[in-house]
Amino acid sequence: MRQAGTYSGLLSKMSGRTGTHSLPLARIKKIMKKSGDDVKMISGEAPIVFSKACELFIEELTKRSWTMTMQGKRRTLLKDDVASAVIATDIFDFLLTLVSESGNNINADAGQVNPR
Repeated sequence: MRQAGTYSGLLSKMSGRTGTHSLPLARIKKIMKKSGDDVKMISGEAPIVFSKACELFIEELTKRSWTMTMQGKRRTLLKDDVASAVIATDIFDFLLTLVSESGNNINADAGQVNPR
């Protein structure tokens, strides 16, 4: 069972509040606020935790995608490798609508899926 203060130790290991972050904290906070009308106040520490979670998610998806790249005997990770990793991994089922095998084109700027 977790005790009070568990996250404070985690935060100190994650570059600290003033350290550099791979992902922009202001952008993360903006996304968090847009997630629902009920979200009004966000502590300064919450985006730091989300930043680390996003980094871990990207690392895991990249590792699984790279496995697909290696199976294809290539050295360049392709969008199709990411799609294959998502399809092959149950924990990424929430991404299936973004990377379907029917060949959807992902609009990275808008974050939307557009059929070709």
